[in-house]
Amino acid sequence: MDYEIVIGIEVHSELKTNSKIFCGCSTQFGSAQNTNVCPVCLGLPGVLPVINERVVEFAIKAGLALNCSILPFSKFDRKNYYYPDLPKNFQTSQYDLPIAVNGYLDIDVNGQTKRIGITRVHMEEDAGKLVHSGTIASSDYALVDYNRTGVPLIEIVSEPDLRSPEEAKAYVEKIKSILEYIDVSDCKMEEGSLRCDANISLRPRGEAKFGTKTEIKNMNSFKMVQKGLEYEVERQAEVLEDGGRIVQETRSWDDSKGITVSMRSKEQAHDYRYFPEPDLVPIVVDPAQVEAIRASLPELPDARKQRLMKDYGLSGYDAGVITASRLLADYYDQIVAAKADPKAAANWLMGEVAKFLNSACLSITECPVGPERLAGLIELIEKGTISSKIAKTVFEEMWSSDKAAAVIVKEKGLVQITDSGEIEAIVDTVIAANPQSVADFKAGKDRALGFLVGQIMKQTKGRANPDMVNKLLKQKLL
Repeated sequence: MDYEIVIGIEVHSELKTNSKIFCGCSTQFGSAQNTNVCPVCLGLPGVLPVINERVVEFAIKAGLALNCSILPFSKFDRKNYYYPDLPKNFQTSQYDLPIAVNGYLDIDVNGQTKRIGITRVHMEEDAGKLVHSGTIASSDYALVDYNRTGVPLIEIVSEPDLRSPEEAKAYVEKIKSILEYIDVSDCKMEEGSLRCDANISLRPRGEAKFGTKTEIKNMNSFKMVQKGLEYEVERQAEVLEDGGRIVQETRSWDDSKGITVSMRSKEQAHDYRYFPEPDLVPIVVDPAQVEAIRASLPELPDARKQRLMKDYGLSGYDAGVITASRLLADYYDQIVAAKADPKAAANWLMGEVAKFLNSACLSITECPVGPERLAGLIELIEKGTISSKIAKTVFEEMWSSDKAAAVIVKEKGLVQITDSGEIEAIVDTVIAANPQSVADFKAGKDRALGFLVGQIMKQTKGRANPDMVNKLLKQKLL
């Protein structure tokens, strides 16, 4: 491609507070429509907002985790625009003096680490939710639910440093991971508590000036972020190659069709007529409070990844997969704390455990096999009590019962055969019963050895020590 892709991301994350940002209404998701509302969040005449202190604390926490500077003085502003889901006809947000500025985070894409600048983190209230009769483009009507109005948000605005849809996806994944680690948001994209808008433009390679950008909305999964941006790259490139020009506009991602569709033109920069919110006092942050919040931050994903690589010898890939989720990393640390081999624990977590969880559509917190029980299973493998193959059978039994691995092994008679005399006798029997396979192996057909090993394992119901089987078989055949 003769064009360079330029992407900036705005991530909107609802904060995990019990009440809204300026009133005492519940933030509970899934309540009956228009029940978690009051005169304040509905913007009725004569009401006054009061800031939720926990929102400020969470915003500072997010800013510090994203390597931002916390401004000692910030304020709220009114962002004026009309839309049916905005009952006050303005959104209380932050404009020129946000809570946090000038941060960054590092992402890994295709084995390369890249630093992405973060312009700002600011607080604002969420709008209501329009419920369409179909897709946004095809609806005959829309209803509005104001339950979400006033739910506290932070908006995280990146610099235009992203250069591919893959980088954009990795960036949003990293933001989600960090917010989960510091426990300020549940980040449930399917419930709308983590959403993102992407600004994307193309420019000729080597050109310093940015091209005309479009904004893509309605992307509520990592997959949609990447697919939406990939489509927009192709669409813009086609327009430019055909001699056309890109129109500055807001577009929506239509997942059913796999395309972006135009929502509204933004030919000129929209004037929101920002002005300071007269009903809220400015926020003056005590440096001591900032340092106390900084000291309370947990071990973040990058630091945890480095620890797993350094202390346990995990590869960068394995450590990255495990530490992407705080809950998964906590589960892993508990396995290792229960004396399991760290590398074996990682293999089991990313292998059988992940397979069973995905099949059952469960999260790691819902895993029926706890860290201590899994550590007990790994210990049996390490001691040679059972083979890795038998361990998978034991794990399946553990998944559907609360029994320890050692109990299952004993009850089902699954202890590995390690007596060389017993294994040798079975090897002799299999060799005698399969002369053709023996001849094939001696003729250079390596697959014949696998067949003979399989016959031995079949006779022992998988209990024979695989290493001993292979060693004895080769000794007798060579």
